[in-house]
Amino acid sequence: MPRPPHQSLQAAVLPPAGAPSGALRGRTPDREQAGPWHSEAVCRRDEAGLFFAPSKEPTAERLAREQAAKSVCARCPVLVECREHALLQPEPYGVWGGLTAAERRVVLARRRRRDAVGQPDGVPAQVRRIA
Repeated sequence: MPRPPHQSLQAAVLPPAGAPSGALRGRTPDREQAGPWHSEAVCRRDEAGLFFAPSKEPTAERLAREQAAKSVCARCPVLVECREHALLQPEPYGVWGGLTAAERRVVLARRRRRDAVGQPDGVPAQVRRIA
């Protein structure tokens, strides 16, 4: 069953029941002990409307809103964890980790292509963070 587009951040990042501690990739033991990565996210202080599009939003307004959301992401200490969460879920809506849904689809397609061709740099796919 698909999730609604405006699911809370906390609900979206919790691992499935029975998953081992640290089930989300990108977490370090120090961060795990300090709390979930999203507790440090700068966007927690902003309105969700900045990160998720209202229905039938005009293109110029969408681009301006996405740029404003990306500027919030740019100063976030957990940008990488957020981005990886959105790529691994995959999150179908909104700006996560400084990437729009369309940009995340491009990153995922590049990862799939690279993984299909092989590992040119010898680094396993699960170690790489950003395409």
